[in-house]
Amino acid sequence: MYWGFCRSRWKGFGRLLALGTVLSLLVFAVAGCGAEKASQEAAPSSERIAVYTVADSTGDWGFPSPYAHYSRGPGYVRMSFIFDTLVWKDDKGYVSALAESWEYLKDENAYIFKLRKDVTWHDGEKFTARDVVFTFNYIKEHPYQWVDSSVVEKAEAVDDYTVKVYLSKPYAPFVDNVACTLPILPEHVWKDVQNPEQFQEEKALIGTGPFKLVDYNKAQGTYLYEAYDDYYLGKPKVKQLKFVKVSEEMAASALKQKQVNAASIPPELVDEMKKEGFTILEGAHDWNAKLMINHKKPPLNDKRFRQALAYAIDREQIVSTCLRGHGLAGSPGLLPPDNPWFSPETEQYPYNPAKAQELLESLGYVKKGSYYQKDGKVLELELLVAGGAGSPGEREGEMIKQQLEKVGIKVNLRSLDSKTLDSLVNEWKFDLALSGHGGLGGDPDTLSRSIIGQGFNSARYTSNETLVSLLKKQQQEMNKEERKKLIAEIQKVYAEEVPALTVYYPTWYWAHDGKVELFYTWQGIAVGVPIPLNKLAFVK
Repeated sequence: MYWGFCRSRWKGFGRLLALGTVLSLLVFAVAGCGAEKASQEAAPSSERIAVYTVADSTGDWGFPSPYAHYSRGPGYVRMSFIFDTLVWKDDKGYVSALAESWEYLKDENAYIFKLRKDVTWHDGEKFTARDVVFTFNYIKEHPYQWVDSSVVEKAEAVDDYTVKVYLSKPYAPFVDNVACTLPILPEHVWKDVQNPEQFQEEKALIGTGPFKLVDYNKAQGTYLYEAYDDYYLGKPKVKQLKFVKVSEEMAASALKQKQVNAASIPPELVDEMKKEGFTILEGAHDWNAKLMINHKKPPLNDKRFRQALAYAIDREQIVSTCLRGHGLAGSPGLLPPDNPWFSPETEQYPYNPAKAQELLESLGYVKKGSYYQKDGKVLELELLVAGGAGSPGEREGEMIKQQLEKVGIKVNLRSLDSKTLDSLVNEWKFDLALSGHGGLGGDPDTLSRSIIGQGFNSARYTSNETLVSLLKKQQQEMNKEERKKLIAEIQKVYAEEVPALTVYYPTWYWAHDGKVELFYTWQGIAVGVPIPLNKLAFVK
């Protein structure tokens, strides 16, 4: 969608949209020609920043309403500038957002939230408990992909600024996965909306957040936000926030030329950018590149075959070659070794091509020439990879192909754009696919979403009843030490089943000019998005 087609219907937004159009054109010029400088000389911290520009190599992450943004972390972050949650997180832990305070009532298995009384929606209407209750009811009727509404039995308004949320069962990750993640909707706008994904009008972007969207260009992959000066935490210190599409290779150049203020940069440019005076943020290993395995079809539906794949893929070599050492080799238990919930008891499948061949031969495969065969058919698989310079991509795919062919599995690489790849995985139209997702630094319930969740990022593996039972049990275990034992057992069983295989955890670097003190959010934004673009950095 390009907003230029609907601007005439947006009364009251005309001036801002016109400004947005101009800025979009400037952004295009910046990205393509380097003609305009978005960042000027550093201003004193007490002064508001006129324009702050963030580079993004992908650009478009969808219409930034709760139901219409693209379902990956950057899409959620785009939306989070407009919509608030009950609770939020900064770099140290939970902070109040729409709720001033919250408390778990064990006897009632409910949370009670005391709401702020000084919040207004972007159209001037008052925010009240009715909006919170409406939102919880709305996601039961219209499932919201980032929150499991089944954990909530009901929500009721105790008074205009107090809400009690009754849970259907004890749910340990409630604060992270619901209170910190669910965007609260205005009842007066959404009460008659029956198709939330299709609701992409001006009103769909009325939130309580620190910014209002004034221009979105899907084709160019640009977003322009303007500060909401009546924001309850005070006027945002950034008047306008822009996202522009700039390739990762060009990001350092754009930073040096002051065309952008912040960007993700390749590891090899870290030292150079430090010398140039930029601040470097090094991320934790909360994102994983993952080999998705279609465990519903032969021969991949046999766990011994999947274990053979795990032995055949040299994950250390992929890290040293494709990431130039900037990352960690993947654990088959999903969580990285530096995660506080990681279990060292997890089977790691160290690189062992002989063991892989032994497993294949135990399944009846016979090697003839370079490849194994069975029933007269060559053992052959297709591996989907995302084209372009992204990671994981064609480089990783080529290495995995070489490693699997070394043990006798023929691999056909197929390069696609990432959205098509996600779609084929979602429809089970693949053998193997290289993909990835974040969230590993959030609540350990990330294991549930990544193993039995129904999204394309999940292994969607429900064949092992013990594993499913453990995943559900840990959600209801409120004792942290007992929960940790369950999480360890989950990693052990998941690694034994290998329904998907984490290949590596990259070390990501962001560079910024210091005009805004960007930070990585404690346990990641919402359910664990590992991107250093927390909206609070642009407010206080």
